[in-house]
Amino acid sequence: MINDDPYAAVTPAPALDVRSDDLRHGEQMPLTFRDPEIGGTNASPHLAWSGFPPETKSFAVVCYDPDAPTGVGFTHWAVANIPAEVTSLPAGAGALDGAMPAGSLTLPNDLRMRQYIGPNPPPGSGRHRYVFIVHAVDVPRLDIDPELTPVVLGFNLHFHTLARGSMTVWVDAAG
Repeated sequence: MINDDPYAAVTPAPALDVRSDDLRHGEQMPLTFRDPEIGGTNASPHLAWSGFPPETKSFAVVCYDPDAPTGVGFTHWAVANIPAEVTSLPAGAGALDGAMPAGSLTLPNDLRMRQYIGPNPPPGSGRHRYVFIVHAVDVPRLDIDPELTPVVLGFNLHFHTLARGSMTVWVDAAG
């Protein structure tokens, strides 16, 4: 089985716990959190995390599809610099006008949109996994150009992740 965590091979890290009021690990993603073209709302799901080291200074959240037919996956959402006292995000926080915590930085996703975009896998591409990954970070702020991509966030997280946890859901492509 392919590891859902794209960071594990590059940067092993102790585990932290990730949960959601809206998603169940290993189950299908509810329609509301998917692309509006197929009846969704592009609302990010509720996420919460715990069990991180006391020296955590901030968090980063990424939603990644390792099964996208790109050869490198597809990032739907990437947020850095979430303050250490914030241990959850409400549903919809990742929307274009969502209520992200003060000081957090939402980077452009792989469609160059500065928001969460719900899944809509291409017809005939099979089942796709969507991995919501939370990183406990050892600095209050990663100094990242806000126009750069989630790959740059991943590079920075390689050097600053104290712990990491994830939750995986799936969506079947049409056709």
